[in-house]
Amino acid sequence: MSDPQNPTNGMEGAPQAQVQILGQFVKDLSFENPGAMSPITSRPQIDINVDLQARRLESPRYEVDLKLRVQAKSDDKPLFLLELVYAGILAIQNVPDEFLQQVLLIDVPHMLFPFARRIIADVVRDGGLPPIMLEPIDFAGMFQARMAELQKQQQGAPGPTVV
Repeated sequence: MSDPQNPTNGMEGAPQAQVQILGQFVKDLSFENPGAMSPITSRPQIDINVDLQARRLESPRYEVDLKLRVQAKSDDKPLFLLELVYAGILAIQNVPDEFLQQVLLIDVPHMLFPFARRIIADVVRDGGLPPIMLEPIDFAGMFQARMAELQKQQQGAPGPTVV
């Protein structure tokens, strides 16, 4: 059993993994609002694109960028286009290298997303439209799909040609 008083968490000699958010901020925000004050006659079609980027700063610090692109249309007329890059600076310690990418591309975006979702809802509302509340994003599924695609590309890559 793990003991919260024991920093090794039940694993003798193994220090506990630590992920600490040092800061988070809007890195880039763009809002185009051609549908302001237009009557909305049907339920808007909302398309969401998500991208993640992580990079190492000086050890043990990392930056993770959560990029969200939200586009809404009603009756094939654009209502708005919102692009947000929401970033977090983190200190990550005692995470084995084989799990670091999962922490950066699953756990950290999961922590940042509620703040980005609130910003999107506020900006859309302040643009004169009903606020949207984005559904939670399956970052684990995105990570698994990305890893499967990379594995597929590596398997499909031609081997060395012998002449």
